[in-house]
Amino acid sequence: MAKIVAEQLVEMLVEAGIKRVYAVTGDSLNFFNEAIRKDGRIKWIHVRHEEVGAYAAAAEAELDGIACCAGSCGPGHIHLINGVYEAHRSHLPLLVIASTIPTNQMGTTYFQETNTYKLFDDCSGYNQLVTTAEQAPRIFQTAIQHAVAQKGVSVIGLPGDVSELKAVEPHTSKKVYKCQPIIRPSDYELQRIAQELNEAKTVTIYGGIGCAGAKNQVAELAAKLKAPVGYSFRGKMHVQLESPYDVGMTGLLGIPSCYQAMKEADVLLLLGTDMPYDAFMPTNNKIIQIDLAQNRLGRRADLTIGVVGDVKDTIKSLLPFLEEKEDRSFLDSFGTFHQKVQERLHQYVESNGEKDAIQPEFLADKINSLANDDTIFTVDTGMSCVWGARYLHQTGNRILLGSFNHGSMANAMPMAIGASLAYPTRQVIAFCGDGGLSMLLGDLSTIKQYNLPIKIIVFNNRALGMVKLEMEVAGLVDNETSMENPDFAKVAEAMGIHAMNIHDPEAVEDGLRKAFSFDGPFLLNVFTNPNALAMPAHITKEQVLGMTESMAKMILGGRMDEVFDTIKANYKHLKEIF
Repeated sequence: MAKIVAEQLVEMLVEAGIKRVYAVTGDSLNFFNEAIRKDGRIKWIHVRHEEVGAYAAAAEAELDGIACCAGSCGPGHIHLINGVYEAHRSHLPLLVIASTIPTNQMGTTYFQETNTYKLFDDCSGYNQLVTTAEQAPRIFQTAIQHAVAQKGVSVIGLPGDVSELKAVEPHTSKKVYKCQPIIRPSDYELQRIAQELNEAKTVTIYGGIGCAGAKNQVAELAAKLKAPVGYSFRGKMHVQLESPYDVGMTGLLGIPSCYQAMKEADVLLLLGTDMPYDAFMPTNNKIIQIDLAQNRLGRRADLTIGVVGDVKDTIKSLLPFLEEKEDRSFLDSFGTFHQKVQERLHQYVESNGEKDAIQPEFLADKINSLANDDTIFTVDTGMSCVWGARYLHQTGNRILLGSFNHGSMANAMPMAIGASLAYPTRQVIAFCGDGGLSMLLGDLSTIKQYNLPIKIIVFNNRALGMVKLEMEVAGLVDNETSMENPDFAKVAEAMGIHAMNIHDPEAVEDGLRKAFSFDGPFLLNVFTNPNALAMPAHITKEQVLGMTESMAKMILGGRMDEVFDTIKANYKHLKEIF
């Protein structure tokens, strides 16, 4: 029997290294689904919502280098958009099969018709529609090659009728070329960088996700320059070093030791980072940026030198040009500063809270201490992200995944699905907010269906906590931020997942130990303090004055209950500053 286009696509996906396709099957996808079943080398993962499939695939793409999700015509592939945006913003090699209506109905406002070109244009690097069998294999190969080479999203629009056409062998290659070039600056550029670093009395290193796989090289560079090392949230697990080098993060979730180390250095060396908060970048020192993408150079800071290079390759080539610094005073002073900041953050851990108001800092710290050294963590955007940023630490080969660029709610549980499927023997822990989990609650069934041993920790503060805080700081009433939640433990149990509610601080450690030791999926629903304050650890007097101005508006408006609540919530910070 002659091979059809859908079968040809499956063969090329296998060749590219695709192991799974995350999708909800139906109509225009059915021949693709059948081709996967017949081939047997790719697993179809039946998610309950396509957004979950896209996020799961994005996580797998970050961990394994390539992944695939699919959506049927119209609403099916529209549901993919949010997770596809995440992959696009995070530069992840993701293939999207956007199945669509029959070609003879296009342009007639047919049932479930969409324009895949317009729909995916803003969240992809390659986006094409297949209309003939002759065209199909060349589009497939080109899409895969773009995803791999550009580390981005490639969308293949595949009409249902085209997928069942008789396949035509191309005269061009069907192979995928995964190259490993050495990418570093020229010798002249390396010498310029070395001259600036050698002449500088003090240097600070700030690393991002581009440092993945280069931790040893970053450590060697820091030791030679006697440089403190900070990092972005996404780069944390790839860069975080032992004391005295570690100075933490900067940015909205950052701490003062990193901010000051970057500000006070003669030279700031940016390695593989595109941290978006340019307001946290210093303006009065020299800045050198090394990045694989030339278009990212200089868009966050005014540079002295900007060069293209892979972080690992560049450091290896740069080290011979560098003179080892002898003076450790800058490094040691910021190592001590960071230690004091960590001690201050640990004060929030010492108070474990009370019944139905467990301190989330205490919970996050317990998770950090009890989790494995190679755990894969996923964090929801919002308060869960804050606790992950401050209390999860690299203790070996840990990985941290989140919606760090797109900033979407509800990403942690779907990303945990992709991580667990990609690495079934590693512990996977999802930091889920109650708001985020509620959005895509149905895919707990997917976790059960594939018996994925994911540990879901719900930081259940009964509110959209980060939004509530944003509104309060701005002097607004936190309108419609409260959550009337179901009993998440009972919901999980109804779906066949073992679960437990934790109401008392004294039960947290035993609950976590039980969840982590359980052979299978487990949901721990922890009732956290809804008034826990996730203000930046570098809060300033000016910010507090802004807070008091907001309270003045509340007083003039007669909203005294809100004034008292604000004072109560911010008492610790007001006391520390004043």
